[in-house]
Amino acid sequence: MAAIEWRSICCPVDFSEPAREGLRVAADLCRRLGSELVLLYVEAGPKVAEELPRAGQVESGLEAWKEEAVRLGAGRATVARAGGPAEVAIMEFASSRDIDLIVMGTHGRIDREHMLTGSVAEGVVRNAPCPVLTVRAGRKA
Repeated sequence: MAAIEWRSICCPVDFSEPAREGLRVAADLCRRLGSELVLLYVEAGPKVAEELPRAGQVESGLEAWKEEAVRLGAGRATVARAGGPAEVAIMEFASSRDIDLIVMGTHGRIDREHMLTGSVAEGVVRNAPCPVLTVRAGRKA
């Protein structure tokens, strides 16, 4: 059996705590495997104006997360942005950039609304062009 080579790992980030948990795992994998880490920020469709970070906040946030990824051991880290519905944007990005693995945080919700609408992570797991590793927020280290 051939060894699995994950040369390029994508970690979608939205600056939430679940995304930070995903970042920690993705950076550790990159350290162990010598992979490149791509932090992907998706500017999703219509949101309430108060929910949207300003452009400068996004740029500085991505730079801070990139620095954290390097501090956590990811030797090569880059940032990228995409637009549209998060689930679709993540999958299209992974396809266009030949991403080998997606590592993403999940809230781990099981409430009624989630059962009716699902989650971004769930949609990516079902439809991604590559393996997806989900990391539940609040997990034990």
